[in-house]
This record gives sequence, C-alpha cells and structure tokens, in this order.
Amino acid sequence: MPINVGGAGAPDNGSSDSGRLGMDAITDFMAEDHRSCDALFVAVEQAVARGAWQAAGNEFRRFHDAMLHHFAAEESVLFPLFEQRTGMYRGPTQVMRGEHSQIRQLLSAAESALAESNADDYAGTAETLLIMLQQHNVKEENVLYPMCDQYLADQLETLLPELQKQIAGEERLSR
Repeated sequence: MPINVGGAGAPDNGSSDSGRLGMDAITDFMAEDHRSCDALFVAVEQAVARGAWQAAGNEFRRFHDAMLHHFAAEESVLFPLFEQRTGMYRGPTQVMRGEHSQIRQLLSAAESALAESNADDYAGTAETLLIMLQQHNVKEENVLYPMCDQYLADQLETLLPELQKQIAGEERLSR
C-alpha cells in the first residue's frame, strides 16, 4: 500500500522565494518531520509485506518513537507558545491534541498486532492509522503550522532549535 501521509504539503503563500524562508519556517520544518515519520511507516509496511516480523517490530519501534518525539515537540513546545501568543486555548491545538491521543491508541494497537505477528489485525489498524495521519497532517500543514508561522515568526531563532531537540529525542532545555 503506497503511503502519502502528508497530503498536499505546505501551502503556497504567494511570497517570493527570498521571503519564504522566514514566512514558512515552522511549516517547512514540521512538514519535513512528517515526511521522515512517513518513511519510517513505509519501512514497517515493507517488512510486514515480506513477513519479516522481527524487522517489522524493529522498524515499528523507530516509527513509534519518531511519532512520540514529534508529538512532544508540538505539545510541549509549539502548541503552548502558539496558545500563549494567540490566546487560542480551545482552538486548533486542542483538536490536534485530541487527534494525537487517538493516534497513540492506534500505535498501541498496531504494536500489539505486530507483537503477535497478526497480519490481519496489523493491516486493519495500519489502514486506520494511515487515514488518521493523512487527515491530521493536512490540517497541521495547511492550517495550524501556517498560523504558527504568522504568530511566532519573531521566535524562530529559539523555537526551531527547541523543536529540533524534541524531535531528536533530546531533553528539552528549560525556557
């Protein structure tokens, strides 16, 4: 099954190339991490298709860890800063946190199916996970991240390295 979790990618805001770096920095950075997670998910799918259950489990742990680091970057760094800056505490970040919870449940179910080498259960869960990730990533890349770029442009010098640390799984420095 081909995987294109991210959808259309970052929106074109009509700016010139020279102005895009600052305007789309968060969108581009976080969408790139979506693509990295997508590639890890593909590796799991390929191992399952070969019936290589041990390899599938190993690849899944990498995918699972990457997803949790991505969520941590959003939930502990990006979302709180966005909420503080905009005053929107019950808006798009609340929706994304709810979807993160649902995705975590699907990750757990997929992990269980892999541990049991249950191809049918894994396939059903992976299909649901794929759909959920596609929809989630499109919302982030086309709505939330561009809003972050707009409201947090003056924070990029400190924000992007902090996001990178979370995504890499390094301890976050206190603010």
